[in-house]
Amino acid sequence: MRPDLAKILARPIAHRGLHDAGRGVIENSLAAAEAAIAGGFGIECDVQLSADGEAVVFHDEGLDRLTSETGPVSGRTAAELEAIGLKGGAGGKIPTLAAFLAFIAGRVPLVIEIKSLGDADFRLASRAVALAATFRGPLTLKSFDPVVMAQCRALGATCPLGLVGPEHPGGAPPQDHYDFLSWSIDELGAARAAHPAKPLMSWTVRTKDQHDLAANLGAQIVFEKYRPVG
Repeated sequence: MRPDLAKILARPIAHRGLHDAGRGVIENSLAAAEAAIAGGFGIECDVQLSADGEAVVFHDEGLDRLTSETGPVSGRTAAELEAIGLKGGAGGKIPTLAAFLAFIAGRVPLVIEIKSLGDADFRLASRAVALAATFRGPLTLKSFDPVVMAQCRALGATCPLGLVGPEHPGGAPPQDHYDFLSWSIDELGAARAAHPAKPLMSWTVRTKDQHDLAANLGAQIVFEKYRPVG
């Protein structure tokens, strides 16, 4: 296993940061990142593309669920998105990936999921690869879209690259092309059986039983609404 990937898989990873909406800590926010760092956990985040080609840390295609605004993320510039407050987030706003990386500053490992519409638009992949190269700490890129990950490799990404699954646009890709697989906890056993030596990351772990299952299969966990102990 690559040494940088080993560092990423050495500790549990907080899904979209260590968020807790009930306490005003919203997913993919700087506050959720800080909470994960304080807990000694790695961080997983999602990136979407702004109207002016910037990567922003946000899971949904639309603004409706997490903000008081409506419409697609892709319809706003990065500056406009940075000004939008997160619902219940005590002043938190949508960060650009550049700002998110600068805030974490290599303090813990980071896993970046590149969102894709399956439309062969590689602007987000290109921006993520460029920014990933500036991060002074363990970092990996992953996506459900194998075409996006192939583009990341073609763009010269030097960090580990992972495939999220098990479902993919256009059917199942050749999984041996990736440094690791990030698989649904429900399908993790099948992934391990098919790839006994492949580094595995499992999502989204929400109970101790799921954590134990992942551990028994030699997989790292991306967790949410559950706090790993030990």
